[in-house]
Amino acid sequence: MTIIANLPASPGVGFKPAHFRDIIAAAQPIGFFEVHAENYMGAGGRPHAQLTALRERYALSVHGVGLSIGSMQPLDGDHLARLKVLCGRYEPESFSEHLAWSSHDGVYFNDLLPLPYTRRTLAGVAEHIDQVQTALGRQMLLENPATYVCLTESVIPEVDFLKEISERTGCALLLDINNVFVSARNHGTEPLSYLEAFPVDRVKEIHLGGHHEGEDDAGAPILIDSHGSPIAKEVWTLYAQVIARAGPIATLIEWDNDVPEWPTLCGEAIAAHEILADALRASAA
Repeated sequence: MTIIANLPASPGVGFKPAHFRDIIAAAQPIGFFEVHAENYMGAGGRPHAQLTALRERYALSVHGVGLSIGSMQPLDGDHLARLKVLCGRYEPESFSEHLAWSSHDGVYFNDLLPLPYTRRTLAGVAEHIDQVQTALGRQMLLENPATYVCLTESVIPEVDFLKEISERTGCALLLDINNVFVSARNHGTEPLSYLEAFPVDRVKEIHLGGHHEGEDDAGAPILIDSHGSPIAKEVWTLYAQVIARAGPIATLIEWDNDVPEWPTLCGEAIAAHEILADALRASAA
């Protein structure tokens, strides 16, 4: 039997150990916490003690960054086995990974790299997701990437690629709205058009994060999905439009670099809560 992802339709945040005392000191206006799977693949110690305490109080989302779902090589069986142990230990409400590749011939890169959207890569990604869901006995969520280059080999629009993978495998989708905004600005497309075409009925979690503006090697402006700053006004606007259309969906605030004090991070989650509450009131009217 496959365990279906079931996060509460409320705001969550990525857990940072520096915030542990603040979080435990009192009940928080947070529906769930998310952790990166690879940070908890050891046997014990403080990380697991803290995560156990959180799990007793809140729903949990496990977010993988190292499976290399988009690789054309076989999945790392040892990594998948460690992931299975972790999910069995904490029984999270959700497990998610990225539409990207991050390893080759046993070498792991510190990045999530793009893949061409072709029939061949679609079949490979679908096969890997089937393997993961069978091994874990649970539904997986697949996240849309932030991209910085367009691959000439791609022949399938990203939204169609994600939709077909979900239909073929039964996986759900994780919609990262900041990734949509970053990619659209980098490629000169419209983020709202992307979101209007996105199959929101298959989305079980949303990510919101910050980005920064930089320049590429030619001096042209480029946005980087950095998770190191407050969520941009434009991303909040897109988020509100998605929620108005789809209704409340579990929403994670990602802030992984230059992490602020707990009240600042919690404030971003409260802002998401207000948008979710507006959608609930509208649906009840």
